[in-house]
Amino acid sequence: MDLEKAIRHPLFNENVTEVAQSIKGNSVRFKQLMDLFFSQEYRVNQRAAWVMSHCVDKEPELIIPYLTKMVKNLYKPSNDAIKRNTMRVFQQVEIPEKLWGETLEKCFEYMESNSEAIAIRVFAMTVAYQISQKVPEIKPELKALIEEMMVYGSAGIKSRGGKILKKLEKEINR
Repeated sequence: MDLEKAIRHPLFNENVTEVAQSIKGNSVRFKQLMDLFFSQEYRVNQRAAWVMSHCVDKEPELIIPYLTKMVKNLYKPSNDAIKRNTMRVFQQVEIPEKLWGETLEKCFEYMESNSEAIAIRVFAMTVAYQISQKVPEIKPELKALIEEMMVYGSAGIKSRGGKILKKLEKEINR
């Protein structure tokens, strides 16, 4: 299967699982997919992001070589699909220590922005919480931000925020 042709196909939505399945365990094909993910063409990178998240659901180790480039990619103007699927994937992998600062900066930025999609904000909340497990000194700031988000937050923000706040309160009050 030609990945770029499949991603550009008008019936892509009906075949996303099949496209992801065609990559299974093949790091060369996954690299081809990631090249499309980093493309500047909106429709191509949006669809590649969707396939990438399906692949990482099954095989999280495939994404490890691309984590640095993915974090850097968040600092470029991008569409919601790139931000959402990047944060979604980051929930499933161990972020290397050298990327904690930049990743956390983006997480906080997304969490603070009411203009970001709810899924992006919720995934960023989880990623920030996971980093706080390695960098405990950020827990009070994270807790305060989540409390602020929950005041006027959506059901999704309140649900995820409530779960993370319970954990943070136990950890901070130890």
